Amino acid sequence: MKVADRVAEMQFSPIRRFNVFGFEAEAAGKTVYHLNIGQPDVETPECFMEAVKNFDKKVLAYAESGGVNELLDAMIYYMDRDFGMKYERKNIQITTGGSEALTLIFTALLNPGDEALIAEPFYTNYNTFCKQVSGKLVPLTTSAEDGYNWAKRDLIEAAITPKTKAICCLSPGNPTGRVLTMEDMRLIGDIAKEHDLWIISDEVYREFVYDGAEAHSFGQLDDIADRVVIVDSVSKRWSACGARIGAAISKNDELMQSLLKLAQGRLCCSTLDQIGAAALYRMDKSYYDAAKAEYEGRRDAAYEEISKIPGVICQKPAGAFYMTVKLPVDDVEDFLMFLLKEFDDNGETVMFAPAAGFYANKGLGQDELRIAYVLTADKMKRACELIKLGLEAYNKKIGK
Repeated sequence: MKVADRVAEMQFSPIRRFNVFGFEAEAAGKTVYHLNIGQPDVETPECFMEAVKNFDKKVLAYAESGGVNELLDAMIYYMDRDFGMKYERKNIQITTGGSEALTLIFTALLNPGDEALIAEPFYTNYNTFCKQVSGKLVPLTTSAEDGYNWAKRDLIEAAITPKTKAICCLSPGNPTGRVLTMEDMRLIGDIAKEHDLWIISDEVYREFVYDGAEAHSFGQLDDIADRVVIVDSVSKRWSACGARIGAAISKNDELMQSLLKLAQGRLCCSTLDQIGAAALYRMDKSYYDAAKAEYEGRRDAAYEEISKIPGVICQKPAGAFYMTVKLPVDDVEDFLMFLLKEFDDNGETVMFAPAAGFYANKGLGQDELRIAYVLTADKMKRACELIKLGLEAYNKKIGK
C-alpha cells in the first residue's frame, strides 16, 4: 500500500528538523540561543486572557463556520480605523491561523496543475499548502545582493504561463524581512489585472515595518478589490501563536462563498480563542508603537553584530522579525551542525534556520541562513556574536 503521491512529495519542515540537535546540545549542558523559530517572547496582551476568562456561556457550543460576530466586527473596526479599508462580515472568513487560511485559499483557487507565483526564498509551508491541492509554486528567484527585491515587471511576467492563477505576496516577508512599498503593490496589481490573476496577500506581519515606514495593504487598492484575498493572523502581531486564529479577507463574493463551503466541512474555529482575538483587534494603536520599537531594537542589535563578519552579505530588513544572511561558507547546514555538536563559547552556542529549505529551486540558499530576532536585544547581540565566533572556529576546522 502507498500514500498519495502529493503527500509523498512533501517535505518535512526544514525549520523544525534540526530541533532534535538543539535539544541534544541543551541536554549536554550548553545554553542554546534559539533564532530558528519565529516564536515571539513578547507577552500576549492581557486583554486576550481577560476576554476568555469573562466568557460566561454555560455550554461551549460550536461557533458559526464563518466566525463569531464579536471577532468579525472587531476586525472590521480594526481595518477601518488603521487602514481605511471598508469590509463587511461577508468579506471575512475566520480560520485556524493564517495557515488554514492559505490552505483554504489554494483549495478554492487552484485546480490540479495550476500555478501560483511566489518570490523565493519564501515561508516553507507554502510548499505544503499548495501541494495539498496538487498545485505548483513557481519561484521568482531573488538575491541577497539585491535585498531580495522581486517587485519587477520583467521578473514577474517572464514567469507567467497559461496555467498561472495567482501571485503570492508576503509583505513584510518571511524569511527576508522584505517589505513591499505602495508603488510595488501598484505594479503587482496592474500586472494581475493585465493577466487576470488573483493576488494572495499574506499580511500577518503587517504592522512590523521599521525606520519610520508606513504599513500598507493590498486592500487599500480599490480597483483590484475583486482579485485580492488577504491573509491575516493574531499569531505574530499580538504574540498569540497558540491561539490559532487567522482569516481570509476578500470582497470577491464567489471566492468568499467557496471558502465558506470549505470551512463548513471542518465545522468551526475555537470559540474561546475567537473571543480572545476579538479583544486584540480592538486594542489601542499605541500597542504597535511599543512592539515595533522593541523588534526594531532587536533587529538593529542583530544586524550590527552580523555585519562584523568578514565576507557577509546582508541588507538590513525593513520589516517582520526575520533576517536572511549570506555567509562565506559552502554549506550552512554543516556549519549549523558544527555549532550544535562541536562548538561552544563559555558553554553557549546558537541555532538558526538554514535557508536552503526556503527555496524551491534546488541548490540555492546553501550559503544562507535565516535569523528570527525574537530574543531581547542583548541576547540577539550575543547570539550573533556566537555565529561570528563559531564561523571562525568552523573555518579553522575545515582549514579555510
